[in-house]
Amino acid sequence: LTSLAERLGAATARVEAARASRRTEDFLCPITCEVMSDPVILSDGHTYERAAIEMWLARNATSPKTGLPLAHKHLTPNIALRNTIAAYRAS
Repeated sequence: LTSLAERLGAATARVEAARASRRTEDFLCPITCEVMSDPVILSDGHTYERAAIEMWLARNATSPKTGLPLAHKHLTPNIALRNTIAAYRAS
């Protein structure tokens, strides 16, 4: 019984670690592969670090994720993600 409880505890810890890892992957800019501090949404529906996507857009009219032409180059702040990253960093 103790062995079963220990294995269950270890399995639970592995699941929680995997969830945390997946969560932090969403915080990474697909261009820089670093945690974003100023995430913005591009017309391709993906989120990028503002400075990185601005540099990309200065030279390209396509999505860095899909390679497809962009409908427009307007950037929308991803406030929800920015707040989630800030909360994660504070914890």
